[in-house]
Amino acid sequence: MLVKIAVIAVLVVIVFSLFGALRSLVRNQEGDKQRTVKMLAYRVGFSALLLVMLGVAFALGWIQPHGLKG
Repeated sequence: MLVKIAVIAVLVVIVFSLFGALRSLVRNQEGDKQRTVKMLAYRVGFSALLLVMLGVAFALGWIQPHGLKG
């Protein structure tokens, strides 16, 4: 259960970072270019963190895949 909460929390942070970058891009004021790049870099970092978290959780057996059975 804790893994699911952590994954959802990281996903929410990723979405907020993405919309923060969009907002600073649309406002188009002086100095916002650096903020846009920073927010997008945070999003990439949190996405990488999410992949690592999912990989560790899978390796430790905390989560298991449940795809379609053919």
